[in-house]
Amino acid sequence: MKNLLTTVFALSVACVTSLAASMAEAQTPNAGASGNPGVPAVPGATGPGPAKAVASPKSLEAKTAMCFGCHNIKGYQSSFPEVYKVPMIAGQNAKYIASALNAYKTGDRKHPTMRGIAETLSEQDIADIAAFYENLGKDERQAAPEKQHEPDSQVAGLIQKANCASCHGANFSKPIDPSYPKIAGQHSDYLFQALRAYKTENNPAVGRNNGIMGAIAKQFSNAELKAISQYLGSLDGEVATIPEPRFHHR
Repeated sequence: MKNLLTTVFALSVACVTSLAASMAEAQTPNAGASGNPGVPAVPGATGPGPAKAVASPKSLEAKTAMCFGCHNIKGYQSSFPEVYKVPMIAGQNAKYIASALNAYKTGDRKHPTMRGIAETLSEQDIADIAAFYENLGKDERQAAPEKQHEPDSQVAGLIQKANCASCHGANFSKPIDPSYPKIAGQHSDYLFQALRAYKTENNPAVGRNNGIMGAIAKQFSNAELKAISQYLGSLDGEVATIPEPRFHHR
């Protein structure tokens, strides 16, 4: 029952936010950037072909409305396939966010809710959402330290075996390519859920298809993956949950 109520609450928040965004767009069709202080400016989307116009704040608000109900509420938990905190994505690399959304869209990442959302998004929508979250709360966040605190010897061996730093950077917050995520300071239970998903096969609703991550995750027991996740989650990172202004108590 608790999980059901949690899910209903999230959907309700997302629906209300979407309705509010739609009403705002209908009532202020010519509003400029200063007409919506709740949405920060974002750079133009990157990708092949000529540069495209940056989405106006009100259209960007409509695109991100369905994200706010989970990713902009601190401590919010998903109930599928089990209870865990949804990932912090403010400050995450835009290229990685876009890659993740496209993976949900194609089914390479299996999660019914995320796939349902991703399938409604165009290539430009995904680029705009990714850029928005990369820059969200930029002035409030600090860079991760160059050197993180060391794990105990057992976890150090696991981290070395997984060779996490080779892709995610020595401090796990400076990936060698922006299509890889920053993982330092991310919620430990989410990281554990994600790593287990790379091990999952032949499940239509759960799992992630990625040759590199799949091969890495399958080397470890679930207990070892949890130990890795707990260490990474304990680090100082650059990702965060930034509450959407309309959710603040006034």
